[in-house]
Amino acid sequence: MTNGDLQSPRNQCLLGLALCAFCGAIWQLIPHPLLLPVFGLAPFAILFVLTRPFLMVLLFVVFSFFRIHEVFPQLYSLKIPLLLSLASLGALCWHLGISQQYRAYWHRDLTVLTTFAVLVLIGVIMAENRAIALTYFKATYWKILIMVFAIAWLSRTAKDFALSSNTIAFSGMVVGLVALYNKANGIGLVEGTRVTIGRAIGSMLGDPNDLALVLMFPTSFAVALMLTKTMPLYSRFIGLLSTPILFSAVLATQSRGGLLGILAVFGLFGYRRMQSKTLFFSLGALAAAFLFLAAGISDRASGGAAEEGIDASAMGRLYAWEAATKMAVAHPFTGVGLDNFYANYFFYSPHWDGLNHAVHSTWFGVLAETGFLGLTVFVTLIICLIRTAFVSLGRIESNLTHYDPAVYTTAQAVLAGLLGTVVSGTFLTQGFTWPIYILAALVIAVGNYVKTQTQRMSPSGDSSLALCEANCHQSIKKPKLPLKTSPK
Repeated sequence: MTNGDLQSPRNQCLLGLALCAFCGAIWQLIPHPLLLPVFGLAPFAILFVLTRPFLMVLLFVVFSFFRIHEVFPQLYSLKIPLLLSLASLGALCWHLGISQQYRAYWHRDLTVLTTFAVLVLIGVIMAENRAIALTYFKATYWKILIMVFAIAWLSRTAKDFALSSNTIAFSGMVVGLVALYNKANGIGLVEGTRVTIGRAIGSMLGDPNDLALVLMFPTSFAVALMLTKTMPLYSRFIGLLSTPILFSAVLATQSRGGLLGILAVFGLFGYRRMQSKTLFFSLGALAAAFLFLAAGISDRASGGAAEEGIDASAMGRLYAWEAATKMAVAHPFTGVGLDNFYANYFFYSPHWDGLNHAVHSTWFGVLAETGFLGLTVFVTLIICLIRTAFVSLGRIESNLTHYDPAVYTTAQAVLAGLLGTVVSGTFLTQGFTWPIYILAALVIAVGNYVKTQTQRMSPSGDSSLALCEANCHQSIKKPKLPLKTSPK
């Protein structure tokens, strides 16, 4: 919020009325004298929230996705995610509806995302177990959708992109350090070797595959910070420090999906920087074999080398994917409903071993819970996001001097993150969790920022999409020389 915005009499009156209403509502709920000092500090807290709306949204995403309050259980009772959600929504509503300092815009990719969200909502209504679908939608999914628009609309400056990249990489490094500590001390290990976090308190990070997903997501931001030479020294230091920590922590989870995602992220950065593609693919094959051995996947109790033929872990996935296909065949347009795969596994799997199983695949998870129609829209969304990320990065690289290094870093990170998501989606379930949607929001925000900057640099209209895509692919044609004519 700018000083001019604060000096507006209308906004001052509205802010005062909102503050009085807030304090009055709290007093009605908890009429305690100890709240009076809190009411005295409330105006300063509200001003801080309203002047830093993007920071509030980013912190809410960090706590909700990285589960910081579960990584450090001492913070759990403070209800920090709830407080940050209230601050984020309040700041967003204020700036979009009252101060109008931030302008909502629309993007082609938001249309596809909204279409998919509507299909998910219809699936919730038509779900096999509506109570489970509603619980997940109210507890998690609606927050994810709102934060997509909040991040996309509030990311306006290069400072916002720098803050997001640094914060995501640093938060991932913190989670990675705790994971490595647990591994070294044998805390919460699954199958004797696979690291987890917060398993004793029922944390989402108590599953090695989910932990690998959380660790894989910030890796693309860490590598981008480390490799972008024009970034400030402290940002490059964060990238340099967090990259090996995240890499080691993903290996400690012994997750095949996490390993594939890490390879995809590093592979994209390597492919874009190595001149010899033959050397790149040769080194990539060697690196993949080395990482498979270094991760100790062959030593796992499930899915290891001790099991003959197709291991139990792989067979479990095949059975789950078969069940997902049957769910989609039975409900081609709506699926079985959000978060309903696990509860309906018994009814659709011909291989019952006494336990329900997770789907362990993004694509089959979306197929089962939204049907063939939902999967089609979801794949369309991923394709559109990748195309937008490629075009934005191409526009930036065609004129690097006109863009802040933070924007270039974020553009590289989201493209690598999308590629890692697509590759790891074979083994990791992330169709209705935070990573894809955070990446989508940042892709849209970077795309809108780059488009705006391009239009400012070329007001005459030379910044059309076709021209920028041509620059993206660097299709430079040699000019034709004039034909020599013989003298008459």
